[in-house]
Amino acid sequence: MIKELTQKATDLLKNLIEKQSFSGEEEETAAMIQKWFEERSIPFQHSDNNIWAVNQYFDEKKPTLLLNSHHDTVKPNRAYTRDPLKAEITEGKLYGLGSNDAGGSLVSLLAAFTYFYDKKDLKYNLLMLASAEEENSGAKGIRSVLPKLPQVDFAVVGEPTSMQMAVAEKGLLVLDCYAKGKTGHAAHGTGKNAIYLALEAISWFKNYKFPEVSETLGEVKMTVTQIDAGKQHNVIPSVCHFVVDVRTTDRYSNKEVLDIIKKNAGVEVKERSLRHNSSSISTDHPIVRAGKKLGIKTFGSPTMSDQTALDCPSLKLGPGDTLRSHSADEFIYLTEVEEGIKTYIKLLEKVVE
Repeated sequence: MIKELTQKATDLLKNLIEKQSFSGEEEETAAMIQKWFEERSIPFQHSDNNIWAVNQYFDEKKPTLLLNSHHDTVKPNRAYTRDPLKAEITEGKLYGLGSNDAGGSLVSLLAAFTYFYDKKDLKYNLLMLASAEEENSGAKGIRSVLPKLPQVDFAVVGEPTSMQMAVAEKGLLVLDCYAKGKTGHAAHGTGKNAIYLALEAISWFKNYKFPEVSETLGEVKMTVTQIDAGKQHNVIPSVCHFVVDVRTTDRYSNKEVLDIIKKNAGVEVKERSLRHNSSSISTDHPIVRAGKKLGIKTFGSPTMSDQTALDCPSLKLGPGDTLRSHSADEFIYLTEVEEGIKTYIKLLEKVVE
């Protein structure tokens, strides 16, 4: 059965690659995922382009394990030398947009869910969710369907991690900062230069160290990524706007990090969102212990996923390499998909059976 599921999952991945599924435009790939369930007589539900199903013997008295990955993609960058919407296999590599991020994880989780779907007496319910709009954190993505799902007790989120367990994931704060001075003529040196005020704040962002350091994620990291000020060469600017990318850890909530920044930066700070908090799971959790018994390594991930939407313990695990994500001529090894399916099944066997 595993061999057949692997072949069917690989075929599905090829088909998914060849349908455009940019965030918010996933109708065709959503239809393919629905077809996967229909062909196996698995009842499913959907909301917009999110599709989910539960195991045949779902029991409300049991805790529920969520299996989640996304089927939307970013738009291909200009460096592509291949057709991004054509699935091509060369030397064991399956090329195509979304093959690595996160098509390989998605089809592997679908295969694993299907393997366990009709098994009786599982310790946990299984809930499979193929979500939309992950790449742009869209309004019609995972957050829109979580209230419609059964209560989730813990989750496995499928993203390319080389089949290592990311037991923690950094969160994100994007900050718009405004240094405010007073306009004046550059020749006279009158006024108060907002750029100079911004430089003082930028120096603070560069050098400040948050005292709490995460065992798995390290330090909170702040990076100034954009700056804008002035309209004329001879006018001292009264406002300097700059953007800071802040990667938060499980030692702080985003609100706590923001409060520290507002207290110390010396400029006006406006957050774009507080919802992308860091996520983690205890290394003593049964699924982490099961993974360690299988020889799966753990690490802390600097990149974000749909984990930020979950308020339950979660880990990130999937075939493929995160460094290939959003790259030109994206690919995944066919052996990675095969190994992903086998490893998911072995891991779930130790947890749910």
